[in-house]
Amino acid sequence: MKRFATLLGGLHLLLLALPLSAATAKNDIQEFKLKNGMKVLILKDDSIPNANMYTFWKVGSRNELPGITGLSHFFEHMMFNGSKNFPPGSFDTTMEAAGGSNNAYTSNDVTVYTNWFPTSAFSTIVDLEADRIANLALDDKKIESERGVVLSERSTGLENDPWEELSIVVRSTAFLAHPYSWPVIGWETDIKAWTKADLQKYFDTYYNPANAVMVVVGDVDPKAVIKELQTKIEPISRKFEVQPLRTVEPVQNGERRVWVVKPTITNPHFTAAYHIPAANHADHYALDLLSVILSDGPSSRLYKALVDEQRIALDVGAGNGEGLDPELFTVSIVGAEGKKPSDVEKAFDKELNLLIAKGVTTRELDKAKNKRLVGLYRAMETINGKAQLLGNFEVFFGGYQNLFTAPDKYKAVTPADIKRVLASYFTKSNRTIGILDQRQEN
Repeated sequence: MKRFATLLGGLHLLLLALPLSAATAKNDIQEFKLKNGMKVLILKDDSIPNANMYTFWKVGSRNELPGITGLSHFFEHMMFNGSKNFPPGSFDTTMEAAGGSNNAYTSNDVTVYTNWFPTSAFSTIVDLEADRIANLALDDKKIESERGVVLSERSTGLENDPWEELSIVVRSTAFLAHPYSWPVIGWETDIKAWTKADLQKYFDTYYNPANAVMVVVGDVDPKAVIKELQTKIEPISRKFEVQPLRTVEPVQNGERRVWVVKPTITNPHFTAAYHIPAANHADHYALDLLSVILSDGPSSRLYKALVDEQRIALDVGAGNGEGLDPELFTVSIVGAEGKKPSDVEKAFDKELNLLIAKGVTTRELDKAKNKRLVGLYRAMETINGKAQLLGNFEVFFGGYQNLFTAPDKYKAVTPADIKRVLASYFTKSNRTIGILDQRQEN
């Protein structure tokens, strides 16, 4: 699975004085809709003679069904494996010959394809994208070849990454009804059982231009971009029949627990997963700042208490899930060698209860705000960061316009807001505990 690190991170306090609009303002974005339904966002940025193209397809594992899990991720592979005018292997070579490069990633909610290239190569990039959207080749040999690649990727990930194995079990326990319950890469038996007809139906349904948002940022002429897209991509039109997801995860009314035995590990792994709202909920900003307060850096609450002071853990992490539907806030802890999982859990519960009872200080909240704001500002310094953020906000946060109000929403979070979301979501009845250890504890 192709991946790259998140753009939100780092610290550069000098940037805090800059408004987000110092580099880019909301009015700088040109919004256009092709006749086939594809939404296009264009931002001219001539800081370097390059451009980026991000295409957000609104299809991820949440759109799958039992029996075809993993298809979204599989298309991340197949979209590079040949189309009518670009045979297998030529997508990358054609792009590289024009000075460009590409990547892609799949999540529960989206599949995103990224292209980075000199502005002079824009026409070639559109040729490549248009051909695979209109004429993707589902060759039998390529399907079987990539099926093997995905199966190997899945088994290697489970073998080498304890967190991946634990996460799969925790999510399938925390979600009883919603498709977030299965892994993005899919279940092994489903991967082995897909048919060519399954792939064709999935492609025709979800790789419809009406189901995509394209973001172009860089040293481009917006009028020329629109003309190129109107000529090559706008004629690609299929009937759009995607049905909205009907399943709503029932409220969890009691703690759930899972235990995974993995004899090869030497340190216990602990996860606590709490149900939280979708990304576009007003509580997102408080929850995101809470994730920083809990685990971002040596001075964070959990790192300082569990790693530095008590030495009960080697590492801690907290993640605020961002989904189109309600997701999970997860806390993950690697216990120190020789420690029991129950020791790690007790230490975590003690720190969490202390935080719920006493709240956070203004100083640590301000520090968390600084980190998130600087992450936004630094991302907005690059054309790549701008393209990804514009697409993310368009898809997950109710529109790209909300990117430009995000700093104020972070700044508006108070210690009372942090205490409120802790009380609302971080209850035992709303959580799933996952433990991975060498053996089952007596």
